[in-house]
Amino acid sequence: MSNESRKSAGFKDRTPVTTARETLLDAVSPHERTERVPLRDADERVVAGEITAERAVPHYRRAAMDGFAVRAEDTFGASQRSPASLRVGETVTTETAARVHTGSELPDGADAVVMVEETEVAGDSVTVFDAVAGGENVAPIGEDVAEGQTLYEDGHRLRPSDLGLLKSVGNDAVEVYEQPTVSVIPTGEELVQDDPEPGQVIETNGQTVTQYVERWGGTATYRDIVTDDVDALRAAISDDLDHDIVVTTGGSSVGERDLLPEVVSGIGEVLIHGVALKPGHPVALGVVEETPILMLPGYPVACIVNAVQFLRPALRRAGHLPTADPPTTEAELTRKIASEPGTRTYARVELHDEGADEQTTATPTRASGSGVLSSVALADGWVVVPESVEGYDAGDTVTVEDWEWSQ
Repeated sequence: MSNESRKSAGFKDRTPVTTARETLLDAVSPHERTERVPLRDADERVVAGEITAERAVPHYRRAAMDGFAVRAEDTFGASQRSPASLRVGETVTTETAARVHTGSELPDGADAVVMVEETEVAGDSVTVFDAVAGGENVAPIGEDVAEGQTLYEDGHRLRPSDLGLLKSVGNDAVEVYEQPTVSVIPTGEELVQDDPEPGQVIETNGQTVTQYVERWGGTATYRDIVTDDVDALRAAISDDLDHDIVVTTGGSSVGERDLLPEVVSGIGEVLIHGVALKPGHPVALGVVEETPILMLPGYPVACIVNAVQFLRPALRRAGHLPTADPPTTEAELTRKIASEPGTRTYARVELHDEGADEQTTATPTRASGSGVLSSVALADGWVVVPESVEGYDAGDTVTVEDWEWSQ
């Protein structure tokens, strides 16, 4: 479709959200770049390849209790009424015990530990009031982790507990996938970074998207504002095709200054233009030289909705990052939410705990207005109204998604 026919046709046919997302993800290939990073910098990074234990934990037999290391057979038959008496020494031999503490190495000759509560020391002898079996109160080599044991498979996202385990088996660094790279290009001749004059607008979309990329596990390059000019937009996109994903903000609709679909079509392919979601249906998805291009709408709320629905899953696929559903809260709706049939609506709401039973309620912050940034910045989440539902009534129980989650 030519630029003129596209502008005149508008968005009569909009692609369902699920279809559009699948189309974009089909164009995203997980990169294979890896790097070795110190454990202190590896939290939430994704393991590249299998990790096995370089050494056992523990790597020596150790006492699991404070007490006395003994030969178990020297305590057989010991009881409160008929205790055993052993010598106290530095080593363990026949009828000789050695004092040990929790975690200390078990002396040669010993095969068990008598808990200190079951002993009584007098001079250089110890009285044992309870018999122990071989191996009792002893942590054997590899009880926690065996040498050579597989700890993590390719694709595992590391947690602080994982990093502690890796350090315990002798690692000081780990091989992980590099974070996926995203170029963020804000567009629009009306945009400025500060001190706006009448008719000018502070650039926020690019900054917001950049920070979401960082939160979602990527590395963002936040570019300077590009004006509404075909040559300038083409150059900006072409210069950043070495990134895993290129994201633009603004200029994705069908107005005279909405040039990005035309630009991408000229140097690549526009896969989707117009998605059945609200706010933010003028989103466009494309590919240039195998690099996915995500053209986000210029209205702030529409930009955020589309970033969560499309950029987040694309970024996570590119970087081998696992996907997860957002945390949700069940709440009672205080006012009606209307929705157009065939369109998936994301209605911003505030959550409150009310009444003696602290019933959680959800109050819409604004029914419309995709340019009102405060309606999303001051919200606690959004209610997703599916395409098959014509809204929800006051009093309905709804599910509120927290789109700000970082997993």
